[in-house]
Amino acid sequence: MNIPYPIPIDPPFVPDENQTGDYRRVFELPEEWGDTPAVLRFEGVDSCARVWLNGVELGVTRGSRLSTEFDATKALCPGRNVLAVRVHQYSSGTYLEDQDTWRLSGIFRDVALLARPVGGIRDVFVHADYSDGGGRVRFDVAADGPVEVGIPLLGVEAAVATQTFVFDRVRPWSAEDPFLYEAVIDTQSERVRVRFGFRTVEINGDGVLTVNGRRIVLRGVNRHEFDPDHGRAVSVELMRRDVELMKQHNVNAVRTSHYPPHPAFLDICDELGLWVVLECDLETHGFEQPRPEPWTGNPSDDPRWRAAYLDRIQRTVERDKNHPSVIIWSLGNEAGDGDNLKAMADWIHERDPSRPVHYEADRLARYVDVYGEMYRTPAVVRRIGQGALRPGELFYPLTEGVGDPADDRRNRMPFILTEFAHAMGNGPGGLAEYMRLCEEFPRVQDGFVWEWIDQGLRTTDAQGREFFAYGGDFGEDLHDGNFICDGLMFPDRTPSPGMLEYQKVNEPVVIEPGRPGHVTIRNRYAFLDLSHLRFTHPQGELAVPPVGPGERVEVPVPDGVTIQAELAESTAWAPKGHVVAWGQLPPAAPAPAVLAEARRAARQSAEQVHLGPARFDRRTGTLVGLGDRPLHGPRLALWRAPTDNDRSWGQGDAEYWKARGLDRLLHRTVSVEAGDAGMTVVVRSSAANSGCGYLSTYRWDSDGERLRLRVHAEPVGCWPERRFSFAEEMVDHDLPEEEREELLRRHRAPSLARLGLVWHLPEEWSQVRWFGAGPGEAYPDSRQAARIGRFHATVDELQTPYVRPQDNGTRADVRWAEITDLAGAGIRIEGEPLFSLAARRWSDRHLAAARHQTDLVPQPLIYLHTDHVVHGVGSGAVGPGVLPRYRLDVRPANFAFIVSTTS
Repeated sequence: MNIPYPIPIDPPFVPDENQTGDYRRVFELPEEWGDTPAVLRFEGVDSCARVWLNGVELGVTRGSRLSTEFDATKALCPGRNVLAVRVHQYSSGTYLEDQDTWRLSGIFRDVALLARPVGGIRDVFVHADYSDGGGRVRFDVAADGPVEVGIPLLGVEAAVATQTFVFDRVRPWSAEDPFLYEAVIDTQSERVRVRFGFRTVEINGDGVLTVNGRRIVLRGVNRHEFDPDHGRAVSVELMRRDVELMKQHNVNAVRTSHYPPHPAFLDICDELGLWVVLECDLETHGFEQPRPEPWTGNPSDDPRWRAAYLDRIQRTVERDKNHPSVIIWSLGNEAGDGDNLKAMADWIHERDPSRPVHYEADRLARYVDVYGEMYRTPAVVRRIGQGALRPGELFYPLTEGVGDPADDRRNRMPFILTEFAHAMGNGPGGLAEYMRLCEEFPRVQDGFVWEWIDQGLRTTDAQGREFFAYGGDFGEDLHDGNFICDGLMFPDRTPSPGMLEYQKVNEPVVIEPGRPGHVTIRNRYAFLDLSHLRFTHPQGELAVPPVGPGERVEVPVPDGVTIQAELAESTAWAPKGHVVAWGQLPPAAPAPAVLAEARRAARQSAEQVHLGPARFDRRTGTLVGLGDRPLHGPRLALWRAPTDNDRSWGQGDAEYWKARGLDRLLHRTVSVEAGDAGMTVVVRSSAANSGCGYLSTYRWDSDGERLRLRVHAEPVGCWPERRFSFAEEMVDHDLPEEEREELLRRHRAPSLARLGLVWHLPEEWSQVRWFGAGPGEAYPDSRQAARIGRFHATVDELQTPYVRPQDNGTRADVRWAEITDLAGAGIRIEGEPLFSLAARRWSDRHLAAARHQTDLVPQPLIYLHTDHVVHGVGSGAVGPGVLPRYRLDVRPANFAFIVSTTS
């Protein structure tokens, strides 16, 4: 669930109907432990646990994703010991843990019994700073008795731990070059090894977040801990796989939404290199909804809860303070506002002033160091980057604000998008717009896509078919449907098209056309030059100098090639040859498809009209065959199976299309005229009980071998206004007036899902070849990852298996496509000049009706879409919908195709 609590809102109480699980573990205490003191450590228990050791109650723990230790010394006995743990599903802590994830209770992380020698080390806090090539490190060690420190790589041996160590030259730690040192800390009874990195996190005088003096851009994701087979119990191997996949897809940052992760995950981030925003285990989102006034009774502003808030942030910071990957502390998520949150921030500022504090719901930035917002439009982010916020101005709830922007401290702070680009289903769109803003405004330092992975649980249906389950599939009373499946990765960690789009947008090297015959290579790394990469194209390797961070170079290349930047050597996260970035010099514009000069006259028989190789139904003008190949169509198509983003409340497109009946168009042939110049068919397309539709004129002609179709489609009737409720700016305020007005018109205008044709082809025509954008799907606002080339796929391979089925698989900028059987017999369609292509074994209505992929039953035909234009996808499931420039408004259109047979 996303917002509602699974219990009545009656803080701090929970209902008597509280599922409880008892755990029992028998173990033998090693003889060599003797009377050594020991602690029992739990890394994660949801939500509340009472613990007994040999019948002695050790205590109670709350804070599901926080570490807890109990002194087990007096309860232990030689030989056989019995550990018993009673876990309650709900507790007072449940009110502070309303995170948007599956409600799965129990012991889900490690449990360990740790020997703690007398005179051992109770705590270590490593302070390692970097400046101008040198490093400074200090160790705060809590121990009884003298402590010595060694740093082997820096030549330090058995030094007194209380001193500050200064080095003229060290190798700093960064997410791009995650170099770690190891410190060995000794007392007379214990030795501890701590990995650390030299790095300094600062906000400079221009309000820019820097690490080691350089501005960083957080190309990040929000990550829940999730395994489709084990829920929130995630193995170390899967954690490493997550980090490897992030690095391979040009993700350099992670926000640990919305709790501290398993500690091993941070070890891997230290080792492989990610910037981490470490979040406390805190969310009270359910208090926003049920009362007359939002946030009534919220614990965040109730002094009775202050100790619990401070306990949670203290346990978060103390556990993870030595990780160099952690560069920002986050107080939590969607917990409203209040003095308890300010108290948390104050405690962090005192305990660890080396890292800034973030919390998105401090929207006036009263106690945080980094200004964060969720799901703001590019137009709003531009204003933030320009430093144009007025004092008191808010976007949620929408508040105008008054006064001089110079008086608002947010205009002098780093800005990150705490969450943006909600990756639910087909999308997100508009990622490139955000990256451009990061490059234009230094204080805009990107942020974190919601979210890393679809949280679908692997299960099977009654027929034994495997699918990924979401809300409602287990009979839950409260759920948010597939709202939990909103990740860049599918549950099995297969990258979605959205992940590939984000990978492309985030490329640390930009390869783009330069002067004629040249390509410009721009280094977007903050710390690395390009010497670790090699640049290749189909004819060989490209000589590129070691361009420094932020610099660029122009080099000559052959025309019409794709250049790739590849790892020159293997790394800890990817093999040699892994493609980090690519760019393409666009091929020459395609020559227009033309027919031979001679034209064939249309011939009529009793039932059909014959034109060149084509046969048409004489009454309806429908194409029924091409040569000896049967097919049916084409018909006008204006609808698609709604994506999760189409269903957004903010722009209301899916609702608008449904109300106009675009999913159930009926067609009436107005006229069929056949003659010496070919054939003209006029068709009116509309839905039952609808006063609007389209009038389409199909003009067919042929040179005897090929067939040309020219379409003029225009709206008829009354197209009502489209209701929308997303009040935030969608258009840049500083555009030229004429351009701004046109974009505002498109934002408000009635919309279509697509404007094109659908054809019915024989089911054996399962092979698709095309020249255009590929290899994956592409939509107007999510097409950065598509390159121009010749591609081949089966109809089944064209589908994207979103957890909840929806429109997918569109290929953009198609010059020509061939849809054939295995022997190569079928049809060829050429665009005049370009079109979008989709093919599947089920109709859009079948696709829209399915809840899971297993509901999609192949039909005995192929549905082929050749679209003149399609609607963008946006991110409207949460946040901005389709930006106006990518919206398909109701409009007249002219487009054409040339159709022929293949052999």
